[in-house]
Amino acid sequence: MLPYPADILIRKVRALHEEIRSEVRAQLLQHSAEWLAHATESAEGDTQFRIDVRVEQLLLQFCQQWAQEVPFVLVAEGIAEDGWMVLPQGTSDSEAQFIMVADPIDGTRMIMYDKRSAWCLTGIAPNRGRQTTLADIEVAVQTELPTTRQNLVDTLWAVRGEGAFGERQNLLDGSTTSFRPKPSSATDLRYGFAGIANFFPDGKAWLAALEENLYRQLGSMDVRGNPLVFADQYLSTGGQIYELTVGHDRFIADLRPVAFRWLGYSAFPLCAHPYDICTELIAREAGAIITDEHGQPLRTPLDIREPVAWVGYANPALRAWIEPVLLKLLHGENEG
Repeated sequence: MLPYPADILIRKVRALHEEIRSEVRAQLLQHSAEWLAHATESAEGDTQFRIDVRVEQLLLQFCQQWAQEVPFVLVAEGIAEDGWMVLPQGTSDSEAQFIMVADPIDGTRMIMYDKRSAWCLTGIAPNRGRQTTLADIEVAVQTELPTTRQNLVDTLWAVRGEGAFGERQNLLDGSTTSFRPKPSSATDLRYGFAGIANFFPDGKAWLAALEENLYRQLGSMDVRGNPLVFADQYLSTGGQIYELTVGHDRFIADLRPVAFRWLGYSAFPLCAHPYDICTELIAREAGAIITDEHGQPLRTPLDIREPVAWVGYANPALRAWIEPVLLKLLHGENEG
């Protein structure tokens, strides 16, 4: 059981996200990209930049104040060595009323260069201790962190079993418009956006070969050279979830941990982690399907060090068509 009704939790989280959005926007207007992109440290395998530092402080301050009302666990980068902090300080794990996993800037590398929106992500789950997983999240909110050239921003949220909702805000006049996010109803990939994430040099060739083999076996390769599938490498897991949820993308997969295992890596550099995909509930409540690399629901513990491989389908028809071929390739027949 969560200590608040869902609508109160959503209001609290949205207030936090609006503070973070204002801070990020102020930094973009005040500092150069070179200053914001200065690497400050590496936290559990991910790089921290100057733009992250103040936002992480803001997140912690907000949660410390909130915890005066009710104790809870905050799971996030930059707050503790293992990313797990029980608030108020001195409270035991068992006293916490819920767990909040957060990524204040998902898409740092894009937003610090003012290239494309990043996202502020939060998922809330009942406290089941260190065994709490992504599958336990009951409330999720994600808020767009826009570039300086953008005046319309979206916020999406969902409550388990109650559907997904959205709101678009005009930053110039403060006006808002509500909407219900709806994934694509297409039954194939023809002239649509789809892709397997291969953001960085590590594993890129393996992942690209997997994607090409997948499309070939699905019959989505036009031998005349006219592309049937368009790729969009959105360098933000929250951004990918958004694109799937609102009908822009039909199929997305981030299989970097699988690639690294195939390649014999002893560590998994720069994979998605639970805080990156803590809002996948929104996509599922909107009607999309999110699975792990075995076709099962995501059940990764809420640990900032855990790598997450995931696959998203806009609707059941696309899953029924793509998943058997993808799983066959992942079980040993990809020659990448």
